[in-house]
Amino acid sequence: MTDHHLTASPDTCQWGLFAADVPPALTVKSGDRVTIETVSGTAEVLPDPSKFHIPPELAEIHGALKPFGPHILTGPVAVEDAKPGMVLAVHIEEVKLRQDWGFNLIIPKKGTLPHDYDEVILNNIPLDAETMTATMPWGLKLPLKPFFGVMGLAPPAGWGKLTSVAPESFGGNLDNKELVTGTTLYLPVHTEGAMFSCGDGHGAQGDGEVCITAIETALEGTFTFELIEEPGFTYPRAETPDHYITMGMDPDLDQCSVMALREMIDWLGAKAGLSHAEAYMLCSLAGDLHVTQTVNVNKGVHMMMPKTHFAPKG
Repeated sequence: MTDHHLTASPDTCQWGLFAADVPPALTVKSGDRVTIETVSGTAEVLPDPSKFHIPPELAEIHGALKPFGPHILTGPVAVEDAKPGMVLAVHIEEVKLRQDWGFNLIIPKKGTLPHDYDEVILNNIPLDAETMTATMPWGLKLPLKPFFGVMGLAPPAGWGKLTSVAPESFGGNLDNKELVTGTTLYLPVHTEGAMFSCGDGHGAQGDGEVCITAIETALEGTFTFELIEEPGFTYPRAETPDHYITMGMDPDLDQCSVMALREMIDWLGAKAGLSHAEAYMLCSLAGDLHVTQTVNVNKGVHMMMPKTHFAPKG
């Protein structure tokens, strides 16, 4: 294993863009560990720099890059020997704060209640890394559970340049709050090198992310990358210490649920040897469907199943 460190800069960041032709900012081997620094937000959301720490590279990134989508992403990281048909396991070893504030935006015509507001509402929210709490505007101390809203690979070359808004089969703007330190995200590879990028740091988020933003902040993540050559699946999945997670993304929440459920039935069949009917029954009795997010064009649902229920049949 080799350790690498990738800082955020105009040379290592893409502003809201996934594309197969973006050159790698770093190339690593399967099994290597990479620490990646990220930044978040436009100039309009910054707090008073005399009161809060603002990563110094953020202004340079703002000046050098033109936004294609809303999220500033660090990467991509190429993984040697990664080829389409493989899966990249992204083991999330650590996620930590890079600044002492975050922001939340309510934006007219966006979010789960798009017509309830006719002006932008911005809140800067102090973050305390020692107590791992955020202080809300009315004084509530909210626990921090940081994770990256966006983790994804390059899309197929024929898809061209894609905005970072909508999650797809390559990952992207998943906004899945389960993907914290100690979890693993499995992403299907569509291009040579896989090409991993991350950003959209969240200090805390509820399932749904209903007002379109979480506590948006700058994070540093440490990941170990592992190539899986014959994965047996072609859509993002994840693993926590206690659960397996499948996902569905579609403009229709009903279809999201169907996708996540079918993925879990397939996983139970492959790993536990259950028939389709047995796995369907178990999903009804022990699987939990969560609304991941309702705001990213392609909405999201994920199903969680305890690992204990994957014991081989018989």
